[in-house]
Amino acid sequence: MPVHPSGSSPAAVQKSTLEANKEIVLDFIRKAVNEGDIEAASVHFGEQYIQHNPNIADGADGFKAYVQQLRASFPFVRGEVKRIFAEGDFVMVHMHAKREPAEEGLAIVDIFRLDAGRLVEHWEVRQPIEQSKLHANSMI
Repeated sequence: MPVHPSGSSPAAVQKSTLEANKEIVLDFIRKAVNEGDIEAASVHFGEQYIQHNPNIADGADGFKAYVQQLRASFPFVRGEVKRIFAEGDFVMVHMHAKREPAEEGLAIVDIFRLDAGRLVEHWEVRQPIEQSKLHANSMI
């Protein structure tokens, strides 16, 4: 296997980039959602931030406005990452989110695309956690 200029194999460089991308996404969620410190989380935005969630405007300012509104309405909102995967420039997170501590919450899948260690694109799918299910399996 050829050696990368850093002295590492391409596979090792790829793995370290994937792990770094996961850490960026985890830090972003921790700061923006759980701590409500959108300014601290903003260091992770790329120059352009493409948003695919229909309830959030494009760009870093659109996401900032969304988080500010969310935290104003639900000051106890929290997201607990249950699973995280990275491949190429993409990081996918499976998260249990609660707007209020007593509620069942939402099962959320977020997909982020990164470019040079910055968040540049986001997709999100959410589903309320149901009490009544046709099986005994967890949604999270």
